[in-house]
Amino acid sequence: MKGKHQGVQSRLLETNPRALIMPCACHSLNLTLSDMAKSCSKAITFFGVVQRIFILFSSSTKRWQLLLDHVSKMALKSLFNTRWESRIKSVHAIRYQAPELRKALLELKRTSTDDARTKSDALFFGYGT
Repeated sequence: MKGKHQGVQSRLLETNPRALIMPCACHSLNLTLSDMAKSCSKAITFFGVVQRIFILFSSSTKRWQLLLDHVSKMALKSLFNTRWESRIKSVHAIRYQAPELRKALLELKRTSTDDARTKSDALFFGYGT
């Protein structure tokens, strides 16, 4: 609905100049939370790590299967910039399955002998030795 000059709001007002445009409170709150998460350095770092863990496993079907072998209840989710709910779901998957996720990361570190970056990321995220 944003966009008084080019968005849906302007098109509705062209059709009916007396139309009353009311911003959705939930959408406004979602935008506020998203903007807050982008302005706090700790939130940026935290959600960056969450996204990197998702990318680490999702970039390979072999790695994704390894994750599914360890984490069975909730799959990791990608973050979307405009949906705060996606951040909650991605954190839930990690929070409630942290020990299983750590085991998957340590196994990934152990089994990825040819890819130094994957091994390094798995070691970093799994805090393994």
